[in-house]
Formats: sequence, structure tokens, C-alpha cells
Amino acid sequence: MTQERAGAATFKGNPITLVGPEIKVGDKAPNFTVNKNLVTEATLADYAGKIKLISVVPSLDTGVCDQQTRRFNEEAASLGDNVVILTISVDLPFAQSRWCGAAGVDKVETLSDYKSKSFGQAYGVLIKELQLLMRSIFVVDANDTVQYVQYLGEMTEHPNYEAALEAVKGLK
Repeated sequence: MTQERAGAATFKGNPITLVGPEIKVGDKAPNFTVNKNLVTEATLADYAGKIKLISVVPSLDTGVCDQQTRRFNEEAASLGDNVVILTISVDLPFAQSRWCGAAGVDKVETLSDYKSKSFGQAYGVLIKELQLLMRSIFVVDANDTVQYVQYLGEMTEHPNYEAALEAVKGLK
């Protein structure tokens, strides 16, 4: 049976249900399967040996998600080659590609959880009512141990960019 966390978060003040476990600092990062494009898949193992900043957004075509992804794209160059920034949403891969091209985002890798919602369920960010992913940030070290987690309480709020970036810099 899939774990549900009712009322764990809100969307515009209305309670929503998150599906999956609550990931905590010190946990082994759960594996997942997402899409790079309509055919090619990616898993956690594809980023082995790298520090991973995983930025989870409901949809790139909304204001806060747009700003969140642009912010991490701007910061990427200063983080070094051993850090990968993954932005995960349920947007279709070709919509992600179109958005990145229009926004000039080229340092963040966008991944889509549209097929199986594997990431959303493994990281406890799948919103049952909307079938979107709840805004959140995970920093996973090169050994796949979770070092930083922020689940947003309200879907429309910005994450703590500075804290996430400091967590990444602390691992370098």
C-alpha cells in the first residue's frame, strides 16, 4: 500500500495529500526512473559520484517554478563540475525542452516524471489530487546520502535557495 500524508502541504491554502514517504537527512536517496526525453530514461545511478541538487517543481510554465529553475541555472556555474542540478516535474519532456530554449536555461538538466511518477512516489512529493509534484529541494551527496531536504508547506512559495546552495557548497 502506498503511504499518503494528508494535509502535509497546501495549494493556495487548500490542503493537499502527498503520496510517498517523507525523506529525511541521512536517508539513502531512493532510486527513481524519469525521462530525459520521450524515449530515454534516467535513474539515480546515472548521476553516481556527483553531488545532486534536485529541484522539484509542479510545472515550468508557472511563475515560481520558472524563477526557481532560472535561479539554480544562474548558480550552476559557480558550483563546479562535480555538481549536477536536476529539475524534475511532470511536464512532458518536449515542453521542458521548449521552456529551457525560450528561457535560456542550459546548465540545469530537466527530467520528466510524467510516465510512472516514480520520483514523486519515492520522494513523497506526488500530489494525489493534482498528479503534480510538490515544490521541494533535495541535496544528495556523491555517495547518494540525502544531506538536505526542504518540503515546502505551501506549493506557491519559493524554496530557501541560499540554504540549498550552502548545503551543496558544504559537500564540495
